[in-house]
Amino acid sequence: MDRVQLLLLGLPIFLFFTDMVTLFGPSPPPPPPKPHHHPHPHPHPPHQSQSEISQPLEFPTQRASGIGGIGVGNTVNIDFCASCSYRGTAATMKNMLETQFPGINVVLANYPPPLPKRLLSKVVPVFQFGMIGLVMAGEHIFPRLGFAVPPPWYYTLRANRFGTISSSWLLGNFLQSFLQSSGAFEVHCNGEPVFSKLKVHRFPGEIELKDLIGKKIANSRVLDGLGGALWS
Repeated sequence: MDRVQLLLLGLPIFLFFTDMVTLFGPSPPPPPPKPHHHPHPHPHPPHQSQSEISQPLEFPTQRASGIGGIGVGNTVNIDFCASCSYRGTAATMKNMLETQFPGINVVLANYPPPLPKRLLSKVVPVFQFGMIGLVMAGEHIFPRLGFAVPPPWYYTLRANRFGTISSSWLLGNFLQSFLQSSGAFEVHCNGEPVFSKLKVHRFPGEIELKDLIGKKIANSRVLDGLGGALWS
């Protein structure tokens, strides 16, 4: 067995074990809590005037109110494709919204692919292991299926068994990754759609998303005020 055959045999075995470790391995430990520094109180705090105390906040969306932050009572759902490496973008948008709208609840979730693609993704591992078993033990499988002699294409695959196994494994992994991806980045505010990557085929900008969420929150506050006035 030369080096090329060893490489072709070891590659699918290595990919198989990495997949098993990823699926059944323990989750990473949470990051350690940051230490809190408590400043020493001053014995004689300097006197501040009323104008210095009531200074405007840095962001216009962070206006003070009697009931808390401007985002209190509002929920934003960001559903993204977890297998498309969109988690970093979703986390960035979450931090931005929590900064711009204090008190807002931002929920991140996976957006699954359509049902046919999910069903096909379950068939791919069956194809991979079936091809491996067929190449390694085809002489015993075909007689049980009613074939006295294996078909000619089987001997072609058997002649290069290592290349066949590695090719089927790599092709299966590519198909499974494609079938499990949805390409979605959907944003909803209080149950109403705000942005859809599936419709516009692009990601939202931070300023764009902040403006869209701000308009939804403002509209919901206006509707709540009108509803309270009608009931009173």
